[in-house]
This record gives sequence, C-alpha cells and structure tokens, in this order.
Amino acid sequence: MSLRVRLLLAFAFVVFVPLTLMAWGFRYEVTRQLSEQYERRLDIVEKSIESDLQRTSDATQQQLNALAAALPNDNDFRAALAGAPDHRQYLLDWAASAMRLTGMSLLQLFDENGQILSSGHFRNEHGRVVTGLAAALRSTDAGRRLLLMRAPGAERDVLTLVRRAPVHVGERSLLLVGGVIVDQRLLGRLAGDRQVIMTLKYTGTLLTATAEDAGLGTGGARTDEQSAATRTIDIPIALVGGDSTVDVQNALLGIVQPRTDLATVLQGVNAWFFATAVGSGALALLSAIWLSSRVTRRLTVLADKTAVLDLDRLDVEFDEGADEVGRLSRVLGDLTARLRAGTARVREAERRATLGDLARQITHDIKNGLIPLRNVMRHLTQVGREEPASLASVLEERRSTIDSSIGYLETLATNYERLSTAPQRRECDVHALIDEVALGLGISDAIEMRVDRQASSARVLGDPIALRRILENLITNAVDSLDGRPGRVTIATATVDTDDGPTLSVTVTDTGRGMSAEEASRIFEHFYSTKQGGSGLGLSIVRRLVADLHGSVRVESAPGRGTSMIVEIPTVASGTRSAGREPRATRQAEGRSRW
Repeated sequence: MSLRVRLLLAFAFVVFVPLTLMAWGFRYEVTRQLSEQYERRLDIVEKSIESDLQRTSDATQQQLNALAAALPNDNDFRAALAGAPDHRQYLLDWAASAMRLTGMSLLQLFDENGQILSSGHFRNEHGRVVTGLAAALRSTDAGRRLLLMRAPGAERDVLTLVRRAPVHVGERSLLLVGGVIVDQRLLGRLAGDRQVIMTLKYTGTLLTATAEDAGLGTGGARTDEQSAATRTIDIPIALVGGDSTVDVQNALLGIVQPRTDLATVLQGVNAWFFATAVGSGALALLSAIWLSSRVTRRLTVLADKTAVLDLDRLDVEFDEGADEVGRLSRVLGDLTARLRAGTARVREAERRATLGDLARQITHDIKNGLIPLRNVMRHLTQVGREEPASLASVLEERRSTIDSSIGYLETLATNYERLSTAPQRRECDVHALIDEVALGLGISDAIEMRVDRQASSARVLGDPIALRRILENLITNAVDSLDGRPGRVTIATATVDTDDGPTLSVTVTDTGRGMSAEEASRIFEHFYSTKQGGSGLGLSIVRRLVADLHGSVRVESAPGRGTSMIVEIPTVASGTRSAGREPRATRQAEGRSRW
C-alpha cells in the first residue's frame, strides 16, 4: 500500500469517524428527548380524551335521569303503559320524541322482561325481547363510568356511548337506555387540535379519525414505536345481535400521535450530516492529495537520488529542508560523505592487501622453485666432499634439474612482471612431469616415494608451468604432513571415463596425520593452513590452476589415516572438446571446495 493511499485512508478515518459518532449521538439525544416529550404530551392527551368521554357520558346520564323522573308524572305514558288502546301510539312515539328533545342518538325503553316498549332510533324494534341486556348493562356498569353498546339500526348497526337509568311507574320497574353515537365525527372531535389519530377497534371493526375527520381506513394509523406514540383505553362494549342475544367484550380506544416533528428533525439532521460528510470528505480528499503529493514528490526525488548511489558514484547531493524529509536528506548526505571517506580507506586497504597477497604468492612460488636447486647444491656439496673425482659427472646428471628449476623461476618472473599469468597451452606428459618433480624434491630416505602409472595416456593440454606448480604443491604438502616421521607418499594416475570424455586422474596420497572434516572443508580457502608457519596459499593456487585446465580437485582425509588429493584433468582428446566450457566434474569440485 502506497503512502498516498495510507494518507487518504487516515484522513478519511479522522474525518468520517468523528462525524459519524457526532451524528449518531445527536440523533440519539434528539430522539430520546422528543420521544419523552411525546410520551408526556400523550399522557396529558389521554387524560383529556378520557375526561371528554366522561363528560359526554355524564351528560347522557343526566338526560336519562331527567326523563326517568318525568315519566311517572306523564299521564299519557301511564295510560299507555296501563294498556289504554288510544294511548298505544303515544308509547311507540315517546322514545323518538324524547330522543329528538335530548339530542341522543339512541333511546330505548325496556320493561321488566327485557321487551322493548319504545325505540327512538329504530321503531321496528318495538316488542322485541332482548334477553340479558339489563343484566349485562348492570354488570359492565358496576364500578365503571364508560360503556359502549352496538344495537341494530334501520340501515346499519348503531354504536353508541350509552348509560342506563331505572324508571318506576306505579308498581312497574322499567329501564331507560340511551346514548350518543360513536363514529368518525365523534372520534375527530375527541382528537381536536392535538394532532392525534383516534382509533376504535372491536370485533374486527376499526374506526379511525383525525381532527379533520379524515377516513384513513384500517391502514391509516401507523402504531410502530419509531413513527408514533400510542395509548389505549379499554372500554366494555355490549354487542346486541339481530337474534336478541347480548355479548359483552372489550373495545380498544387507541390514541396515536405521529412523531412528525421528530421525523422532520431527523430528516434535517440526516440532510445536514450528508452535506457535512460530503463536504468534509471532499476537503479531506483534497487535503490528503495535496499533502501526499508534497511528501511523496520529495520522497520520490530522494529515492531516485539514493538509487544511483554505489561505491563508484558517491557524488550525489541531497536537498536539505527544515522538515522530516529534509532531516532524512541531511542524514543521507552525511552517510554519503562517510561512505566516500570509508570507500577511500577500503580501497587503500584493498590495494595493500592485494600487494601483500601478491607478495606472499610470489614468495611461495619462488620457494617452490628454489627447493630443487637447494637439493642439487646439497647433493653436489656432499659429492665434492666425499667423491671429488665424480663431481663433474654428478653435475652433468643433475643439470637437467638445475635448468628446469631456473627455467621455472624465469617463467614465474616473466608472468609476475605482467601481473597476470599468461599460460602457454600445449600438449604435456604428466608422467614425465611427475618424475621430474619427484626427483627434484630430494626426499629423505625415511620417506618412501611411490609412483603408480595406471593411466594408459597421461597427455593433457595445458601449461607445463601450471602443471608443475600443481604437482609440486600437492607432493610438498604430502611430505610435510608426515612431520619428518617415516611414511609413504604415493602418486597414482588413472584414466576415468566421464560424460565429458576420458579424464586423467592424479591422486597424491600420504600416510600422515590426516585432517578433520572441518579442516578438509577449508583447505582451499585463501590463507588457511594446517601447517605451522604455512602461508595458506598453496592449495588455493592449486584449485585456481586446476580450474584453468578445466579440471577439478577434491580431498579425502580422516584424522590419523592420511590424506588423498585427487586432481582430474581432461586428456588431450577430451580437452579439445571441452576447451570452450567447464566440465561438470570441475563445477562439482568447485562447489565442494567452496563449501
């Protein structure tokens, strides 16, 4: 993830998280406080509506009480009640007349048996017996002041808020039942200007009304807790059926107050939050892009300048500044200056180390070339002291050794004068070189030197000087490993068939002290030696020279069991084919020697 993207995400987090928390907290607090206000207001509305219903019910009761008090003094009513035929019509019309005078919507007169003597809202009910109505009204009215009754009407059932009043005329006990109609108009009047919705639900019927008496149907009032505050009032209702049965149930008068103010406030909060979020997001985006571009541009320039730094190019200048990037530039500038100084010191140390390595290698090669000459001089000195007459013949015999050693030293001098070895490749006989090196070393009589020529052909393509250096180093190390004690050094040659063709294997084996696995793994390293006072260059030179001949070298050794150094060099036939590439055996041996 790039720095610019991280800055954008950081700015978005810093901006949107606080805004979201603030908007959520504000919405929560507004919702809580307005909801509490709605609940308190609805408690007041509930009590007010219940009081209005009670006043309406009490007014109906007063009217019924007045009618009940006037009936015993009404002679026409008494005569009709006594069964006078000419007053029968009066009794039938009495309830309708009284209902018009009082303004009630329902007025019925029942006798002791529940028979309707007079009905004001539905004249055809005269003579119908409603069993159990009086008992139902008494039971529901006990201890309660509000009562609803649904009675059959001329066109549809009539729902009224009713009261009852007993009437005593002579020895007869009658019952007056009257009330005002309960419909959307009454519910709308109860709603008034309180911004509430009134609902009345009973036996699957739902009446809904507002202050404007709007018929919203059964789905008009939403009563979920989030959108509205609600209250309910239980009112008993007597359901009078067409078959004169009476069923008493409970009706629910609902008071629903929509939270329109809360919805309006929340809409405003949402709108402002959205506008603020969009504006803040745009501002944060622009700020992040501007800031990231300033930072990343300078960092990109700094990275580009740093990318070109190496030990050969340390002249890069870094721009400084007062901020963190400028501080980093100053640190990189100081580091570059230190690198320049350190590189100069390292190169000087490398030059000195190279000169030291070259001096040690020259010393090592010269010592190897002087050993045969020293041995010849000792031999001649011994002959001159013991047999002076044969000195000339012995000198003639050892002249080849002297000439060979002097030629070797001259070639070394010529090569080192050029500071680079220029091998002269030609066909060489390794068996002849082994005899020459073994004879020139002048090994003591306590050491047995064996040469086992099993190879059918020992002719290879290479530099004779390089081959002689290889053999001298290996044979000298084998003799030194005996530490002056009696022992044996064996030089064996063999022909090995490989995937790259015939290869000459030269094995130099000694019976000396041997080496551990750790020592054997390091013998080809520069300046590592197991001999006291050794330079540590002999075997590293051997490995390089063998690699130049496209060959391989490896070691087999164990403590107390001696050491075998195996050199494999392509023969003349295979050497011509492999001149352009390094054989697999060489690569494997190189891998082992490096390990």
